[in-house]
Amino acid sequence: MIAVRPAQAADAPQIAALLNAIIAAGGTTAMETPLKEAGLAKRIVATPDRSCWHVAQDGTGRLVGVQWAEPHPGLPADMADIATFTRIGMTGCGIGTALFQATQAACRARGYRALNAAIRAENIGGLRFYESLGFTDWQVAHDARLASGKVTGKWFKRIDL
Repeated sequence: MIAVRPAQAADAPQIAALLNAIIAAGGTTAMETPLKEAGLAKRIVATPDRSCWHVAQDGTGRLVGVQWAEPHPGLPADMADIATFTRIGMTGCGIGTALFQATQAACRARGYRALNAAIRAENIGGLRFYESLGFTDWQVAHDARLASGKVTGKWFKRIDL
């Protein structure tokens, strides 16, 4: 059984552990540098009127997924940028979909009219996940680079709320 709830600053250690494992594995996220708990805790609570953070927990309380949607300087004010991460080995279990139901409702309540997902071109699972939710392609950056300079390409998918 998966339970979804709004994230809190106190979740930062578990969120950092989940994200840092994904960063270390490589290949699916544009993040290359491990995240610090304190920075995440501040980000979670920084703009509650414009940001939506949710976590998914299994029956034991272990964090198995995180999703956020927040403003991005490259997007219109009524469009949030969304990111979804599931514990390694637990993709395809419905965690992302459960998170999206909560995030979608929270984004509507904050006045957003659309969501943008920026996905590395080689992240086939991520591309398929967002497509399964109804996101459609609206931009492609074939020459997108990571901070390290590696060219990965990036797909931008959107969904209207």
